[in-house]
Amino acid sequence: MSVSVSVEQRYMQAALKLAARGIGSVEPNPAVGAVIMKNNRIIGRGWHKKFGGPHAEINALENCKKHGDSPQGATMYVTLEPCCHYGKTPPCTDAIIAAGLAKVVVAAMDPSEHANGKGIEKLRHAGIEVQTGVCETEARLLNAPFFKFAVTGKCWVTLKWAQTIDGKLAYARVTDEQRWISNEQSRKDAHKLRRRVQAILVGINTVIADDPLLTPRPSGGKKPIRIVLDSTLRITLDCRLLATAKKTPVLIVTGEGAVRANPEVADKITKKGAQILAVPVSQGGCDIKFLLDELSSRGVQQLLVEGGPKVLASFLKEQLADEIIVYLAPKILGENGSASLSKAKLEILEGLDLNNVEIRAFGGDVRITGLTESAFNAALTAGYSK
Repeated sequence: MSVSVSVEQRYMQAALKLAARGIGSVEPNPAVGAVIMKNNRIIGRGWHKKFGGPHAEINALENCKKHGDSPQGATMYVTLEPCCHYGKTPPCTDAIIAAGLAKVVVAAMDPSEHANGKGIEKLRHAGIEVQTGVCETEARLLNAPFFKFAVTGKCWVTLKWAQTIDGKLAYARVTDEQRWISNEQSRKDAHKLRRRVQAILVGINTVIADDPLLTPRPSGGKKPIRIVLDSTLRITLDCRLLATAKKTPVLIVTGEGAVRANPEVADKITKKGAQILAVPVSQGGCDIKFLLDELSSRGVQQLLVEGGPKVLASFLKEQLADEIIVYLAPKILGENGSASLSKAKLEILEGLDLNNVEIRAFGGDVRITGLTESAFNAALTAGYSK
């Protein structure tokens, strides 16, 4: 059975597609898209392309000028409430009013303190007709991490791992030919995911086994904080993370007692340029709830967890995950595999229903993405209680 789509929905869906192009480049700003329609055709398109750059509305208006079309009397479809404050760029509401637009259709209101309906009110006060709520669900889900942080001040937690069909996360014996579980296409996609976040976290076992850099490649100028859960300060001083700590931030999260017991090691770590954060220890590991509160207070909007089974299980057990991304490789390793998702850890996943699920193929690999129920519900209601 076909589902009818209104004119407003069709144009807003076009704006949403444009908005998605900014993901990975605009964070911690929201990804926003805009189209301008006049005489039943789109005369301007724009999206927020990079953090600190012009917003979607400005780019759409400039696109009109580029093609010699006047936005006077036109209708703009924009995926998020236009800003009315001075930040890194001037208010978009001022540009919309100056351009003489007759109507603005907004998918979702911006729940941020500096917005929260103020932009819509300013447009209406200027005599511009404003319609809200068109494709609101899609717009909120597109920027779910932004909505969570804007309303609660808490960071969005994404758990990501690659596994074989039989639940192995790594090879037992690493060789040049057998280093990666996922294929090259999947790994490129994972680097796009890294560019979207402000911090990347692994456990100390991953650092010891793989000696990772944890940087997005190509970097695009972004340098997410690289975080290691290391409750007893076992990190090797010659690892690549510490070797590059003066260029790209590194945060070693350890137990309060570990710093007192190993002051010389802690001193050597800080001299290499890394920062140490001593946190309470819970059930033999770092208190990750304490850590998330600390990261949120530092303005980390999105955290990517790339740890092994133990770290992943700790976030799942505490119900701290918002999003789960799994790259499933068509391999069965058996005894040739390690870092297994054991029965005990799989039990944590039982009853975990994912929402807004997306399945995409990357060569022979399959990526499964979904939101936990709490994150999904929060994304759709964030800001309504304010």
